[in-house]
Amino acid sequence: MVSVCAILVAPTCWASGTVDPAYVKSLAAPGKTVLVVEYYDPDGKVIDRRGFASTNGFAVKTPVDIAIDPDTGLHLYGLEPCGGDMVNQKEGFAGTCADYARQELEVMVKAAKVIFCRAFITERDVPLQDATCFGYYHYPGSSDSVENLEEQLVSLGALRLSKKPDGTPMRPDLSEAEKIGRAGFGMWADPRVQKQ
Repeated sequence: MVSVCAILVAPTCWASGTVDPAYVKSLAAPGKTVLVVEYYDPDGKVIDRRGFASTNGFAVKTPVDIAIDPDTGLHLYGLEPCGGDMVNQKEGFAGTCADYARQELEVMVKAAKVIFCRAFITERDVPLQDATCFGYYHYPGSSDSVENLEEQLVSLGALRLSKKPDGTPMRPDLSEAEKIGRAGFGMWADPRVQKQ
């Protein structure tokens, strides 16, 4: 069954699925942001793992790309910002969809103590690697959680699901998150975006 899963919908079989929060939290290092990428084979086994640590955190290059270093980045696949401009009066934002999405991704990346990502082994040596990522967020006295970045960004209306040529979503695992966003959050607060 796993091999069928790998052939048919490989990215979504493990993409936004659950991770062990205790494991992700255990990667944290005092005074640093840690980024770990695990590389999987088609059967879902971890083949390789790479870790990075930064005292300044990691940069966001585009609305869907996180830079690991000058030569390597992670791409949150299957997602995109809306097209053109948008206005969200409740949040006091007016500008391009791309700027809004990038701003929201920057907030999530900067606040994370750990960024834990999964990618297929075929992505390991590619400059921009398709991945799904989780963030560990710790706010003393209030919250301590591990969240899927894509799910959060889609449910907040910062990004939407990209479509395949046949019109179906590239990330059907995030359809419920997009339904939440479409209730009027982020980009979806602008009627022009709803018509796109």
